[in-house]
Amino acid sequence: MALLFLFFLLLSPLILHVVSSQPSPGYFPSSKHRALRFYERYATLWGPQHQSVSQDQSTVTVWLDRTSGSGFKSTRPYRDGYFAASVKLQAGYTAGTNTAFYLSNSEAHPGFHDEVDIEFLGTTPGKPYTLQTNVYVRGSGDGRIVGREVRFHLWFDPTADFHNYAILWNPTEIIFFVDDIPIRRYPRKSDATFPLRPMWVYGSIWDASSWATENGKYKADYRYQPFVARFTKFRFGACSAYTPRTCRPATASPGGAAGLSGQQYAAMRWAQANHMVYDYCSDSTRDHGLTPEC
Repeated sequence: MALLFLFFLLLSPLILHVVSSQPSPGYFPSSKHRALRFYERYATLWGPQHQSVSQDQSTVTVWLDRTSGSGFKSTRPYRDGYFAASVKLQAGYTAGTNTAFYLSNSEAHPGFHDEVDIEFLGTTPGKPYTLQTNVYVRGSGDGRIVGREVRFHLWFDPTADFHNYAILWNPTEIIFFVDDIPIRRYPRKSDATFPLRPMWVYGSIWDASSWATENGKYKADYRYQPFVARFTKFRFGACSAYTPRTCRPATASPGGAAGLSGQQYAAMRWAQANHMVYDYCSDSTRDHGLTPEC
């Protein structure tokens, strides 16, 4: 019995490693699209003095200080597609900050817009960034902002290196990816709960002290400014709002099929089982009459 117990102790770290290590999704959408230069798809939107583009146009750096943040926006709207960027975040005290890569039509439909978000919520030293995914449909047109937040703590340090983050949006589904691992799939269950109007692609950094870090417990502390985020390897596989309807929507799985492959679903289940920290559909304090897809 003692030998068996010792064998289990020696084997258990290996078992844990197999269970918790990043699985292969078997298919890598990022490899299907070449990395573009910043000017090929984007332009500065706001805070130009808090934004710099590398000489070769491969990388844009944005930063937040007590005077301003910064943002950029695609030069055209899209009706669907695969949108990706590699992002590297700042280490240390970043509470209250929000670094975002997202789709939106807020300027075209103020107060009644659609939005699909990947947001990196800043944190305090020793605690991980939170990656928040979110979907808004027709914004707050009825006076109520209805978010559909699902949050994760990543399986790597997002401040140590660049990692690829992507949104795939087509007429049947929205899928969020981290390094080609699908972490969330949001299917179109009805027109009322799915964004259908063209959207632009954005990147930004801004002060979200009122809610971003532990529900606003920790605010942006400008003794640690500037807060910096870097974006590179911009990838698009998209149908712009101006292209003919013959443009084929992007898909997430091999062979151009809707949905995910079995291996991709297994990778998504791994991400959600091991790294998801909040799901709006499981929150008993939410009014799920406003989110019928739950």
